[in-house]
Amino acid sequence: MPTSHQEREIYLAEPRGFCAGVDRAIEIVQRALDKFGSPVYVRHEIVHNTYVVNDLKSKGAIFIEDLKDVPVGATLVFSAHGVPKVVEKQAHERGLNVFDATCPLVTKVHVEVAKLAKLGYEFIMIGHKGHPEVEGTMGQLESGIHLVEDVADVAKVSPKQSKKLAVVTQTTLSMDDAAEILAAVQARFPLIKSPKQQDICYATQNRQDAVKFMSPQVDLVIVVGSPTSSNSNRLRDVAAKVGTPSFMVDDASEIQSEWFEGRSKVGLTAGASAPDILVQAVIARIREMGAVSVRQLDGIQETIKFPLPKGLKSDSN
Repeated sequence: MPTSHQEREIYLAEPRGFCAGVDRAIEIVQRALDKFGSPVYVRHEIVHNTYVVNDLKSKGAIFIEDLKDVPVGATLVFSAHGVPKVVEKQAHERGLNVFDATCPLVTKVHVEVAKLAKLGYEFIMIGHKGHPEVEGTMGQLESGIHLVEDVADVAKVSPKQSKKLAVVTQTTLSMDDAAEILAAVQARFPLIKSPKQQDICYATQNRQDAVKFMSPQVDLVIVVGSPTSSNSNRLRDVAAKVGTPSFMVDDASEIQSEWFEGRSKVGLTAGASAPDILVQAVIARIREMGAVSVRQLDGIQETIKFPLPKGLKSDSN
């Protein structure tokens, strides 16, 4: 029998939504617009969220993929995902006023790659082909980084040597999937050098842990996030692996009433690039469908804040 609307509850995962890297990236674009006026050009979506991108477009940001579309001398922001070295070079050659919004945790991976490459290392990168973060990290070198997307790829990868080999990962992967692939890499290349700390970022890990904690307590999980958001997709995958039906929505308009039939406890989270305004709209929509209470679950309180680039800091920073 369908569950009575009066019994329906919303459980909020903690933490959820914006992380420090996303906060910083969006603020960089907004401050650049305030300081230099529109247009400010942004290479790729600043973060993978439809609402955020459209909001910044309305304020004068222009999103591009090719630097040829940026007028000489204009202001350009690199997205939070990072860029290949060749893009940095092109921006310099065009005399652009560049602000780098690459997440510092992605930059950490780039620095590690550059440092080890000078020592003669090749790299195995665990990540999703075509994702801008992967393109940015692999683009730190002209050659010598080999991408693996799953365990099957590990058997096919062919580095030139295995004595000086290191592994790096995309920061927004599923921790469980990455661990499985890493184990396969280490089994094939026992001497491979791993990072001192795993590359998967604290925010990705915290949000996945929160979903693992929440999913057994609810009848379905809704993830607020855009289809292009890797970390949002991984949150949906994490809930599904626990065995809880899970759905991802870009906004409240995508919610379907049949998801709730016979289900009284609704788990709600949001990817690291999804703003809270979208979460609140989803809560309001589920309330319209009969939810009578919202319960915030216990979880890690994130306090990390990353500094802004020089030239955009205010006197209070």
